[in-house]
Amino acid sequence: MSDNLYRKASDSALKNKVNMMMVQVKGISEILLCIVLFSSKGFSEENFSRLSSHSFGKLLDGREVNAFVLKNANGMSAKILNLGGVIASLKVPDSSGNFADVITGFDYPQPYLDGAGYMGAIVGRFANRISGGSFTLDGVNYSLAKNNDNNAIHGGLLGFDKKIWEVEYSVGLQDSKVILSTFSPDGEEGYPGRVEVNVTYTLNDQNQLTIDYSATSDRTTIINLTNHAYFNLDGHDAGSILEHELMLNANRFTPIDESSIPTGTISEVVDTPLDFRRRKPIGLDIKSDDQQINFGSGYDHNFVIDHQELGDVSLAAEVYSPNSGRVMKVYTDQPGVQFYTGNFLNGTLVGKDGAVYGRRSAFCLETQHFPDSPNKAMFPSTTLRPGDRFSSRTVFEFLTE
Repeated sequence: MSDNLYRKASDSALKNKVNMMMVQVKGISEILLCIVLFSSKGFSEENFSRLSSHSFGKLLDGREVNAFVLKNANGMSAKILNLGGVIASLKVPDSSGNFADVITGFDYPQPYLDGAGYMGAIVGRFANRISGGSFTLDGVNYSLAKNNDNNAIHGGLLGFDKKIWEVEYSVGLQDSKVILSTFSPDGEEGYPGRVEVNVTYTLNDQNQLTIDYSATSDRTTIINLTNHAYFNLDGHDAGSILEHELMLNANRFTPIDESSIPTGTISEVVDTPLDFRRRKPIGLDIKSDDQQINFGSGYDHNFVIDHQELGDVSLAAEVYSPNSGRVMKVYTDQPGVQFYTGNFLNGTLVGKDGAVYGRRSAFCLETQHFPDSPNKAMFPSTTLRPGDRFSSRTVFEFLTE
């Protein structure tokens, strides 16, 4: 058994009779079990139920996609695909203890590859929009694929959402992890540098799904990574999210122009429909005649998170559904969060169990650096240089009221 398939317990762990089980998978559809036990009491069946895998079907080009299911002691589960690092399912309890899948998605893989609004996927190299599909870095201009009118968005035509990622597993007594890795070669989609990326999903017994991002590059480049999950706390097939109540820990936002590109200014949310400093229904001001609402066709804006210390993992958002009693809290160390209300869902996407995703039937909270940062010197930098590492953490926590 190779050293990279398990880790040994320390002497102190042995003395304390700590019970450990480690499971790792790499590049295979079956789970390879490597169990290391250190306890006179053995282990419970629950340890085995924390992790499983199965085939999710094949793409039209013949490649097989695998699903990896994390489950905690409370029955919460997250299904992660090796295609795009997609969160294909997230089942959480309501205030009565009933479970529902609160993330939109599909029963087979091809719609994810075809785009489908980047549902549940890891997006990059650069999440969100870059104006004109170009940027200048260290005096060199780089041209990108324009896949959002005249702009680049979410990594281009072949972003991280369309890659088949390598997968490893790790299972402990109180959590389980899926560890994904991939790379983007120098020049892919017009970006400089070969970028190596790792993304880890961890589900623990506190009903927290944590996403840890890490990236390095052999040349100076730009990076902005996020997950593009669409949520509906009443269930992915429950219809409108306009009665959901949202709080954003943000006094400011980055206004956009008519093409949804930030103007470069940072404005206060006070006395605007974008004021979510106190929890209010998403639909309360969404029909406002405010210019920003018109430009975004609803909410599609980056909010500046009020971190006490820059880089700390802080509360960014809290969403409550009065129908189900579910609460989702979002914590991150990123400077911004893009709040999007599914304005361009139009009922043409047929998802899991035949669900039809209509306008504003789901929302996104994409933790991120600001859109178009490479072209806005006043925004936090997204430059990644050789020898440096981009790292970020986002936590989705689920409770009930």
